[in-house]
Amino acid sequence: MQSIFLPEAIHRYMLGVSLREAPVQAKLRAETATLAEAHYQIAPEEGQILAFLVETTGARRTLDIGTFTGYSALTVALSLPADGRVVSFDVNEQWTALARAAWAEAGVADRIDLRIGPALDGLDTLLADGGSEGFDFAFIDADKENYAAYYERCLRLVRRGGLIAVDNTLWRGRVADPEDRKEKTEAIRAFNAARLDDQRVALCMLPVGDGVTLLRRR
Repeated sequence: MQSIFLPEAIHRYMLGVSLREAPVQAKLRAETATLAEAHYQIAPEEGQILAFLVETTGARRTLDIGTFTGYSALTVALSLPADGRVVSFDVNEQWTALARAAWAEAGVADRIDLRIGPALDGLDTLLADGGSEGFDFAFIDADKENYAAYYERCLRLVRRGGLIAVDNTLWRGRVADPEDRKEKTEAIRAFNAARLDDQRVALCMLPVGDGVTLLRRR
């Protein structure tokens, strides 16, 4: 996948002069591209933003909601110190098998705690276990209908000054189409609208990948 509003020639140029991607990351992207669900994969330039933010903020404990084949968790784990940790959630054993293999090949499997099961349940368990404000960074990229619920839990789990990144917030432009009333589109549209007046966070939406919204907890 690439940033959806970016012309192909400019995208190729941008990657050629700026993308720093380990061979294991490129290999995982290529393997994922063969899947019918390949469009779930984040763009490499979006992954690079996640890595940049993790390194810039000195994050050590992070959340990854929606593992898929593991590119985002891999990218973040590679950017963490040796004692850093990613807690990653997904419900699909087949996709996450690819993720586990890539993490092992990259030597970061010990930094990633994969939890198979509904992410809402997993986040609630973290909260019940005293995890409030115990994380520095969270990336949300799972079922769109639950975005608001994921966000509210992340807002409690991420410390003040920590970051939350939310994927697919431009939804291939469908959020701007008033004729599109599909459930996923409506969910993202509602999530976006609610953030504008959410004074608990600083807000920035970027037209990278399929749209990524960055939120800094105040």
